[in-house]
Amino acid sequence: MNKDTIINIWTDGACSGNPGPGGWGALIKFNNSVKKISGSEKYTTNNRMEMMAVIKALKDLDAESKINLYTDSKYVKEGITSWINGWKKNNWTNSNKKDVKNKDLWIELDILSQKHNITWNWVKGHSGNIENDIADKLATEAIGEN
Repeated sequence: MNKDTIINIWTDGACSGNPGPGGWGALIKFNNSVKKISGSEKYTTNNRMEMMAVIKALKDLDAESKINLYTDSKYVKEGITSWINGWKKNNWTNSNKKDVKNKDLWIELDILSQKHNITWNWVKGHSGNIENDIADKLATEAIGEN
């Protein structure tokens, strides 16, 4: 894959109970290739699974890439494009001077996202977006893998 290839990624997370058993899924498309990845955790939250889907998808790429990333999580989209700047400036603490929730994943996502040229997109979940529905199915089915 050359550096001009645009990769499209749809991600989703799911939880059975929040917290509870969780799963994440990602659909990765580039050129004529399609790849589906997923995984699970025994005890987690929906937000962690939404983030994990993005992290695992980015880790799956072997080179710096141009990416259109689609998530139905406003938490992920707003966190990485807006809130993160204040968190970093305040040493990963929120306005109450407490550690940002999911700090470990935000730090990892921040590092990974800097390796790529990512356009972050929010899509409405369960609205007929075929690729988002596939990511949702991957995440939901992964919950049962525990």
